[in-house]
Amino acid sequence: MLANRLSAAGHRVLLLETGGSDRNFWIHLPVGYFKTIYDARFSRLFDTEPQPSSGSRNILWPRGRVLGGSSSINGLIYIRGQHADYDDWAAAGATGWDYRSVLPYFKSTENYAGGESEYHGASGELGVSDLRNDHPYCAAWVEAGTQFGLPFNADFNAATEYGVGAYQLSIKDGWRSSSARAFLRPAMRRENLAVLTGAHVSRVLFEGTRAVGVEWREGGTLRQARASREVILSAGAIQSPQILQLSGVGPAALLREHGIAVVADAPQVGENLQDHYQARTIVRLKKPLSLNDDVRNPLKLAQMGLQWLLANRGPLTVGAGQVGGFAKTRHAGDGRADMQFNVMPLSVDKPGDPLHDYSGFTASACQCRPLSRGRLRIRSSDPLAAPRIEPNYLVEEHDRKVLVAGLEMLREIYRQPAFRDLWDAEVLPGDDGLLEFARTKGGTVFHPTSTCRMGGDAGAVVDPQLRVRGVEGLRVIDASVMPSVISANTNAATIMIGEKGAALLQV
Repeated sequence: MLANRLSAAGHRVLLLETGGSDRNFWIHLPVGYFKTIYDARFSRLFDTEPQPSSGSRNILWPRGRVLGGSSSINGLIYIRGQHADYDDWAAAGATGWDYRSVLPYFKSTENYAGGESEYHGASGELGVSDLRNDHPYCAAWVEAGTQFGLPFNADFNAATEYGVGAYQLSIKDGWRSSSARAFLRPAMRRENLAVLTGAHVSRVLFEGTRAVGVEWREGGTLRQARASREVILSAGAIQSPQILQLSGVGPAALLREHGIAVVADAPQVGENLQDHYQARTIVRLKKPLSLNDDVRNPLKLAQMGLQWLLANRGPLTVGAGQVGGFAKTRHAGDGRADMQFNVMPLSVDKPGDPLHDYSGFTASACQCRPLSRGRLRIRSSDPLAAPRIEPNYLVEEHDRKVLVAGLEMLREIYRQPAFRDLWDAEVLPGDDGLLEFARTKGGTVFHPTSTCRMGGDAGAVVDPQLRVRGVEGLRVIDASVMPSVISANTNAATIMIGEKGAALLQV
């Protein structure tokens, strides 16, 4: 996004990507997410520290290591979260980031297949499509959700996210619409944009407290480039704070411990880490109508391929959720939805693993706004070493209560008339207590944010113009600047941050 907008405005731009090209069929086929997200060719698998609150397990965090970053390997769900998420940002000191102020930036990036409206844009580059796969059991689950008491919602990105319905996806003409495909490819023809892959940034270069360039490793060689105007970090919620710390911007005691000269003592760099944590329920269907069955049937596979080739429809056009929705548990004291459901007519241990050999159906519960906060810190001055990641999932009792309540809701939805006769056994959670199940079997939804928190206070890492406090000529523009994680999937909001960030750079 930034490379496109800034080069279009006439600026000379150097884009450094530690991974490689995104020219791979499985990246662009929407359902290819199941193959690529844990594939080390396209993803760097960061390991979290085992935490007592989540079963003393390490949990892998895959992050895109390819042009397009995580937008090239994510589950494609396009959803912005709640209007109040952004109003909360503004109330926390992120002036100019309230919902009505950011809505134009969402719309200007979007090429929504349903056309222009109060809430959608149709002239942007990012393809956004309504669900193009009909499955009778997904429809039955949505009906069961309304029988449970949730309203039907035809568009989670319009007036409200509350209710149940089908998800929109970042897809155009049957292909994934990643940030690389939507924004970078059209810009790469410009002479004022240079894109280097296989370039691992090791640090930002400073003269005094002014950022003047970057250093990176390319093969076995250290290289540098100087910036005539500004340096921008868009390395995500893990590596933007890591690069800041490696560059001397971070908690002073930590930097000195690793022999790094302190440029700016910034205690909040790497703090405030947030992620969505989910627990998945699975039921076994009575009839072999799960995608688990279809992928083992050559005729069904051929039919899927033809649907995709001829009509840009069918199971090959889905991502991490087909239908789902947002609900209020009994713990939602502010009246806002605090639970998100993701539903798929299949079951699997994790993406990349074989689908189960029974007819599985999955619905997951994910807390929208966790109170638990983690942190991220470098282990050494080696830029290739992964940082220490402590997510602190479920350390707050409120988070535990909300997740358990969400699992109870899913069980009730399965028992509604529209769905109760379609399944014969609960595989997960099974006989485990719901809290113990959530602690020991739950995991990430791949939404780490907020490690370079934006705000108006002196402790915030960046100000509302995304400028790093304590230094000059350096901004962070990615999901790490969110003051708090939004109430849903984070890709749409991250792209919006890039669009608004580009506008701020040209003021």
